[in-house]
Amino acid sequence: MTPAARPLRIGNASGFYGDRFDAMREMLTGGELDVLTGDYLAELTMLILGRDRLKDPRAGYARTFLRQLEECLGLAHERGVRIVANAGGLNPAGLADAVRQLADRLGIPVRVAHVEGDDLHSRYPDSLAAHAYLGGFGIAACLREGADIVVTGRVTDAALVTGPAAAHFGWGPGDHDRLAGAVVAGHVLECGAQATGGNYAFFHEFRESGGDLRHPGFPLAELHQDGTCVITKHPGTGGLVDVGTVTAQLLYETAGARYAGPDVTARLDTVRLTQDGPDRVRVEGVRGEAPPPTLKVGVNRLGGFRGEVAFVLTGLDIEAKAALVREQMTDALAKSPPAEVRWDLVRTDRPDAPTEETASALLRLVVRDRDQETVGRTLSGAAVELALASYPGFHVLAPPGKGSPYGVFEDVYVPHGAVDHVAVLHDGRRITVPPAHDTAVLDDVPQPPQPDLHPPLPDPLPPSRTRHAPLGLVAGARSGDKGGNANVGVWVRTDEAYRWLAHELTVDRFRQLIPESGQLKVTRHPLPALRALNFVVEGVLGAGVAAQHRFDPQAKALGEWLRSRHLDIPETLL
Repeated sequence: MTPAARPLRIGNASGFYGDRFDAMREMLTGGELDVLTGDYLAELTMLILGRDRLKDPRAGYARTFLRQLEECLGLAHERGVRIVANAGGLNPAGLADAVRQLADRLGIPVRVAHVEGDDLHSRYPDSLAAHAYLGGFGIAACLREGADIVVTGRVTDAALVTGPAAAHFGWGPGDHDRLAGAVVAGHVLECGAQATGGNYAFFHEFRESGGDLRHPGFPLAELHQDGTCVITKHPGTGGLVDVGTVTAQLLYETAGARYAGPDVTARLDTVRLTQDGPDRVRVEGVRGEAPPPTLKVGVNRLGGFRGEVAFVLTGLDIEAKAALVREQMTDALAKSPPAEVRWDLVRTDRPDAPTEETASALLRLVVRDRDQETVGRTLSGAAVELALASYPGFHVLAPPGKGSPYGVFEDVYVPHGAVDHVAVLHDGRRITVPPAHDTAVLDDVPQPPQPDLHPPLPDPLPPSRTRHAPLGLVAGARSGDKGGNANVGVWVRTDEAYRWLAHELTVDRFRQLIPESGQLKVTRHPLPALRALNFVVEGVLGAGVAAQHRFDPQAKALGEWLRSRHLDIPETLL
């Protein structure tokens, strides 16, 4: 079998900077692999690395990756596994040099290459970091020239898979359907154990049947020449891979039917999932379109400073206690009022509670300002001075600190030609990666979906007896963040349930169930082939995760809140 004819086995060992340290070793020793990828970057990570670089210009990359390689570089070399990771962050050249030094010290002959061109800080001089999301063809160029390890800066998460696939199978920019299949595989792998039972809505069913989710294995894809793949994991590892876990990850941090990237736009409404045996899910039918004419650029700025104090209110008269301390703090801060003030009363208390903690509510005060002292010493002094002069039982969860910096994220777009996408090889040669020439303006898919792809929404279920019950009894959900927006993907496991869900969970009903979305733009995207609906709530996260705009700043649990809300569900589905 020629190399291009056999499946390419691509695994994942990291879903974020700080993920399970031992995953790299587990993936290298647990079974056969051709390529091992690692995703270390997120919007918040770029801000963290940017602050690191302010302190040390040589920094700016994920140091954990180097520590993992110190333990595993020999293993990867012995087994012939290539490693591709975006751990380069803001300084891929610096990480590549550090890996070479490590390899020399360990006496392991490896060829290290890196990809650059994503850094657009000079275009946005007021930013801490500004990086374009590059595609996978720079990675492919490095691998085709013999690199054993490829480190990148900001590439799309899926590029960690499209790059190795394009190199292995000889795909070019016009192989849209094949590239789209690799994008879908990459999107499933990118968040590590989320594809193998981590954070899974129906986790309790798996545990009740005797499954072990304490230490889920990391996922891998068996990718084929035609772009189809099987998602699986190494034998004997924990967790599970089934249509549900893969569906959940497909919906994570996506929006409409068109999932756009710099290499290709993948049509999520064409994805077909089938169980292909225990812990094996086949992914087929993915269609691709030309990528959009622009590249996304993530711009991270320092927004100012943030201070917080949580007042504990215990027992009776919670509302009156909250009103008193709020008035007192407002008066105390009047001389130097912060630019932004937010109060939230969290009613965690209950009547006649058996413990003091369950008898208590929290009143959170969050302030933001460009001046650190306004949100630090001024806030701290005002709160502490009330210790003996406010509501009965006054205390706070922790003394206010000096005020911490927070970030603001903005996504902007530039033409493909605005970046110098370059593969820098182990011998110093530089290969320019040309921009995409075949592009298409990104439009929403007509709803209901086009007839040649999927039928219109199914007919509603006939009237029947219902029970007022939590949505989560019949539907799973997964939610996440994209800048200031959040998405909530909701899916069900039978055709009958989708007939009900598609007509019941409208935008208006979503707004009723999630009241904070009431004044925001909410868009619903049906994905009938996945029996899913994907909701995008614009602006719910303010200026992004680093701004800490809401209680759950990355909307990680927004889907679980939705599942806990009650509606009238047909008894036949329960």
